[in-house]
Amino acid sequence: MNIRFDNQVAIVTGAGAGLGRQHALAFAARGAKVVVNDFGANRDGSGGSSEAALAVVEEIKQAGGTAIANGANVADLAQVQAMVAQTLEAFGRIDILVNNAGILRDKSFHKIEMSDFDAVLGVHLMGSVNCSKAVWDTMRAQNYGRIVMTTSAAGLYGNFGQTNYGAAKAALVGLMNVLHQEGQKNNIRINTLAPLAATRMTMELLPPAVQEALKPERVTPGVLFLCSENAPSKTILSAGGGAFAAATIMEAAPFYIKDADLTPECIAENFAKISDWSTAQPYESADQEIQRFVQTVLKG
Repeated sequence: MNIRFDNQVAIVTGAGAGLGRQHALAFAARGAKVVVNDFGANRDGSGGSSEAALAVVEEIKQAGGTAIANGANVADLAQVQAMVAQTLEAFGRIDILVNNAGILRDKSFHKIEMSDFDAVLGVHLMGSVNCSKAVWDTMRAQNYGRIVMTTSAAGLYGNFGQTNYGAAKAALVGLMNVLHQEGQKNNIRINTLAPLAATRMTMELLPPAVQEALKPERVTPGVLFLCSENAPSKTILSAGGGAFAAATIMEAAPFYIKDADLTPECIAENFAKISDWSTAQPYESADQEIQRFVQTVLKG
């Protein structure tokens, strides 16, 4: 199976450097017309310049591909809507959206300012919402679309000093779960990448040997797979250094307690059974989880 994107149009946000740049180059190399979006901000979201996006567009053109640059701030819905209008005017369709743009403002929770929270959620969460909303009607009309969110181990599992970032990244999994259900009938598949890569957002945390092993280009094949015609949907794919692992949210089987024993002490006494992961399973929808609870309760 040869994965190609000929005659398809891909928007990649935060594509002026790091992971986004690699994603954009790879889509173009496999035939896609690419919109290279980058606000050109510093790592904390300050500033702004179109130079990075224009440089990636030039790289793509020099390699024989097709691309245009866009400087929208994904946290600004009006700018995102203008980006989508520009894309449709230039290429007539939108097949792929990779929500990659992000910033960092790391501080422990007792030191963090709420403005740092607002800024990080604005780019990671609302930026992904804005972009997904702006392309949604086009993808529905086409009966085709592929959207990738970008989460993180910090959101899936936690990381000290990243309450704002972790909260935003975890929220993107919830966004994926619901959009997966709403997009199914129109062949819109939604997945989430959890990348581990040496970029300007992680350089300070990684020693040189690890930076070399975790080049961004070793993550990008996972994005191409998640955006392919035969891609899964509602999948979390962890990726780093050429290694890949699917992740999921699971829940142990419900443990029923009769009213006569329904106390916190009884929960404590039976917590080993309540948290018995050998009974765990993922759910396709909230309805499945609710049904399992209701069946357990009615049986009890």
